[in-house]
Amino acid sequence: MLDTLFRKYRYINKKIAHLHYKRYFFNVVDFNEKLIGIVGARGIGKTTFLLQYLHSLDMEDDKKLYFSVDSIVATGSKLFDIAEDFSNVGGKVLVIDEIHKYKDFEIELKEIYDFLDLQVIFSGSSALVLEHKKADLSRRAVLYRVKGLSFREFLELKLGKEFPVFTSDDIFSNHIRLADQIVAEIKPLAYFKEYLKAGYYPFYFDAPDTYYLKLEETINAVIESDLPIIYNIEPSNISKLKQLVFYICSVKPYELNLTNLAAKIGINRKTLYLYIHYLTLGNVFLKVLPKAKGDAIFSKPSKLYLNNTNLSYAYCDKQEVGSLREIFFANQVDGVQYARKGDFLVNEKYTVEIGGKNKSFEQIKELPNSFVVADDIEVGFGNKIPLWLFGFMY
Repeated sequence: MLDTLFRKYRYINKKIAHLHYKRYFFNVVDFNEKLIGIVGARGIGKTTFLLQYLHSLDMEDDKKLYFSVDSIVATGSKLFDIAEDFSNVGGKVLVIDEIHKYKDFEIELKEIYDFLDLQVIFSGSSALVLEHKKADLSRRAVLYRVKGLSFREFLELKLGKEFPVFTSDDIFSNHIRLADQIVAEIKPLAYFKEYLKAGYYPFYFDAPDTYYLKLEETINAVIESDLPIIYNIEPSNISKLKQLVFYICSVKPYELNLTNLAAKIGINRKTLYLYIHYLTLGNVFLKVLPKAKGDAIFSKPSKLYLNNTNLSYAYCDKQEVGSLREIFFANQVDGVQYARKGDFLVNEKYTVEIGGKNKSFEQIKELPNSFVVADDIEVGFGNKIPLWLFGFMY
């Protein structure tokens, strides 16, 4: 079995040898840890990252090994047995992809951690790893949630340039200087709409003409395969998950009525909350909660969106520009919560109202640390910040 896995690793490694661009999380992960989990949406470059990491290691090829769980599930091979065989022949770094497809993987990862002298890096669905199994792994594994391309990364891939990363405090305090810095290099608005339509998943650059087909295949795999297997959803209810996705296209975030939605889809409210939770963990939905509620499964989201703007273009017949702006902001910025006045509260400090270039401060003018984040402007002024600039936060 080990010979077969080595052969497949060498083959797939050749296919990515020409890929030199490294996603933001290559510089975030602490590679000194013994057990590392990379978790996030399908299609955002986890496999490429894993292979790039192995390629970067200054060690003999037979001391490092990559395999996808797809390669072993049909054979009945055990993760621990493969890891032990690899360790016995001098292996040092083992990378396991698509680990969510392996039943009870957390038990064998714990055994590998406890009994073998190996570094193990695994990738999988955030729905599974972060919630379903985290209690069994939290004392051993360091888990990293990773996102799709930021606007900054999209520009770097498209233009072959490098751009800086800014924190939210940087932007709120110094947005004019930072925007001027970027605008001196490029015209960001010339690329922003393309990013909103098709720039979140790296595979856009492989085949732009079939991007939406690939994107639908990716999301359908989450809905039809990942979530039902992980959460034992009956096959007859998969259509209800899809109905829920399409329904979110038809309502504005602040008009969400869960009672009506449950009745429309034909499920009870508890099941609806669970499905919203599953689709959020599967990176299909993005929910914004009030400050006080945390991320409890049965907390009603104050606003519920598709996870990123590309999904809106893929699934929705019409795009509502206000929703697209809010989705972009909530997707790119960490620490976003629902605000009673304005659209969002960021890091429990900054109140933000999202709008077009003529958006006024009327709704938030009396609040401290309040800002209008405006689309269709290149550089802001005062407390008005260009929306695109928040795409430079990772």
